[in-house]
Amino acid sequence: MSDPSRFLTSLAQAFATMGLYPNTHPSRARTLDAAYEQLLLLQSTDPQPQFSFLEHEVVYGRTTLQDMRDWAPGTRLSGIGVQRLEFTGFVSREDFELFVEDVMQRLALTASSAEARPERPTAIRFGAVGLRGETQQEENEPLQVAGINYTMGEEVSAIKWIHQEVASRGNLHLLEAEATVRSLSVAMHGESRIVIPLLELKEFDQYTTTHSMNVAVLAMALAEYLGLDARDVRTFGVAGLLHDLGKVRIPKEILNKPGKLTDEERQIMQRHPSDGARVLIDSDRQLDLAATVAYEHHIMIDGGGYPNMHFRRDCHAASKLVHVCDVYDALRTKRPYRGAWESPKVLSYLEERAGTEFDASIVRGFIAMMQAWDLRVTRTDAPEEAAWK
Repeated sequence: MSDPSRFLTSLAQAFATMGLYPNTHPSRARTLDAAYEQLLLLQSTDPQPQFSFLEHEVVYGRTTLQDMRDWAPGTRLSGIGVQRLEFTGFVSREDFELFVEDVMQRLALTASSAEARPERPTAIRFGAVGLRGETQQEENEPLQVAGINYTMGEEVSAIKWIHQEVASRGNLHLLEAEATVRSLSVAMHGESRIVIPLLELKEFDQYTTTHSMNVAVLAMALAEYLGLDARDVRTFGVAGLLHDLGKVRIPKEILNKPGKLTDEERQIMQRHPSDGARVLIDSDRQLDLAATVAYEHHIMIDGGGYPNMHFRRDCHAASKLVHVCDVYDALRTKRPYRGAWESPKVLSYLEERAGTEFDASIVRGFIAMMQAWDLRVTRTDAPEEAAWK
C-alpha cells in the first residue's frame, strides 16, 4: 500500500473510532495520533499532498489511487462537499484534530454541537473539486459565484494543463476534465439558484482555455434548462469543455491572426474538429459523445460548415446544442480581428439563422434561457496565470 493510501486508511479509522467512543476514551487519541503520524510521514516526501474524491475514484495529485477505487469513505466525503483535501504546509496535531472533528460533524458521526473554531491560519484546506482551496474557517462562507471574487483560477489551470498534455504528449486526462465540469456545475448552482459564471478574456492567448470553459458552462445550463437529467447535463458539459481540443495543434500565429486567413491557413484551421475527435477517440471509450461533438460542432443544419460531409445526415443533439453555445461565446468575446458583440446582437444573430445554421428548437431554448437569466449571467476576468493557448 502506498503512503497516500496508508494515510487515507488511517484517517478513515480515526473517523470511525471517534464516532464510536466518547471524548475521553483513549482509543480516540490513539487513532488520531496514528493518522497524524501517517500525514507527517506522507509530508516527508510530499510537503503539500492533495487528494480529490470523485465518485468511485480517489486521486492523489494527478494520479488515480487504484488500490482506493470504490473507497466508501471517499464517497461519503464527496457527498458532504469534501471533494478536495489539501495540506499546504506543516499541520499541527491540534489543527489536525479540529479538522477531523469538523468533518465528523458534517458526516453526522457525533451528536454534539459544533464549537466555534479558532480564527487562526491552518494548512488544511478542503471543499468542492476544482475550487481554489479554502481554509476551514473560510469554507463555511457562501460561495461567491456572482462576484468578481470567483475567478475559477484552479479550473483554468487544469484546462491549461490538459491542453499542454495533449499538445506535447497526446495524452488526455479525463479525470481532470470531469473534475472541472463538476466544479463548474457547483458554481452554476450557488446559493440554491442557477447562475451562469462566464470568464472574460484578458489576453488573446487565453482564448482556447476560457472559451472551452464558457462553452461547458453554457452547454450544461442549456441542457438543464431543456430538462435533461443530471448525468446527461454533465456529459454535455464534458463535450462542451473538450469540443475545441483539436485547436491545440493549430499554430498560434494562425489561431490569433488579426487579419483574414489565407486558403492554406483556413484548411489548417478547419482540421481542428477532426483532430480533436481523433484525440478523444484514442484516449477513452467513455468519450464517444465528446468525440462526436468535437467532430460535428461546426456542421450546420443545412449541411454547410465543416468538415464537409459527403452524405448529408443529421448531427447528434449534443453537437447541435454545443454549436449554439460555441457561437454565442465566440461572438461575445473580443478577438484580434473584431470586437465583442453585445448579447442582444448575438441572440438576434442566432435567431436569424435558426433552421439553416442552427437547430431552431435549441435556439429558441437558448434565447429563452438567456433572457430569463440575463441578470444572473456573471462574467469575471480570467486569472493572469492562465495565459496560454
